[in-house]
Amino acid sequence: MDIGVVLQCDPPAMGVVELAKRAEAAGFSHVWTFDSHVLWQEPFVIYSKILADTQRVVVGPMVTNPGTRDWTVTASLFATLNEMYGNRTICGIGRGDSAVRVLGARPTTLAELRECVQVIRELGNGRPVRLRERDLQFAWAPDSRLEVWVAAYGPKALALTGEVGDGYILQLADPDIAAWMIKAVRAAAEQAGRDPAAIKFCVAAPAYVGDDLAHQRDQTRWFGGMVGNHVADIVARYGAQGAVPAVLTDYIKGRTGYDYAQHGRAGNVHTDFVPDEVVDRFCILGPVEQHLKRLAELKELGVDQFALYLQHDAKESTLAAYGEHVIPVVS
Repeated sequence: MDIGVVLQCDPPAMGVVELAKRAEAAGFSHVWTFDSHVLWQEPFVIYSKILADTQRVVVGPMVTNPGTRDWTVTASLFATLNEMYGNRTICGIGRGDSAVRVLGARPTTLAELRECVQVIRELGNGRPVRLRERDLQFAWAPDSRLEVWVAAYGPKALALTGEVGDGYILQLADPDIAAWMIKAVRAAAEQAGRDPAAIKFCVAAPAYVGDDLAHQRDQTRWFGGMVGNHVADIVARYGAQGAVPAVLTDYIKGRTGYDYAQHGRAGNVHTDFVPDEVVDRFCILGPVEQHLKRLAELKELGVDQFALYLQHDAKESTLAAYGEHVIPVVS
């Protein structure tokens, strides 16, 4: 199993680069970042410096969206980075959350997401694509290689992922929910005539190594609020029964609102509705042994990568603990 890390593009940008360099030195395979250009700094600028200062890690957004950039611009960004640094990029993508909502816009439709995935992947791999009744191709990027991994929770989004995604991103680390979601993606892939085994699976969630569980919960409770935004959309569309596992729909009943100014930040006061049980299920907390146990469960389900969110007050020590005690065991 690969182990990646997810960073926020908080200033100073060079601080993000330094964390990425530490992650590579510790043995992490991927460096992902949030992509929300109003709340934080622009990630693709930072990617170029990360790639220049590292040799091995694969870099990309967790996740970008179809709405904030023209799709051909997004594809060109990846293809250019690949030409400069040797095919070390990856595209995580979803319908959009904070990046579009802070602009007063809404997440895109699944139809738009489907077309966007195909356009970015084809152009990002140097292949021709049809868009707006025009045939397009990056003649300058014949050797670019790019995988597009789709983030999803709802049934139709999971089906789309199985039909067109190179990989699937699940942003929570509960093995029972992961099993349910992975099964849905694999079933959709098989029904579409694809090889389910060819789809890569990434579970992403906060990880905090230490012994003070109460403090760790407080530092990672924000994640349940972030996940709750997507679940609220699913409930609004499908109702609370059957569309996704009940543990997802049940806990958001106490949700009253969300402040995107605190999105993805420890101490987010709008996530008080998230109970300790959900924090424990969605995140990986506690001593190293608890991390190894949960990662073994996820690996058994077919998870190819665990990407840990590093939005808490123990960034350096958690990176070090994973590098010394976790990555050598699970990789």
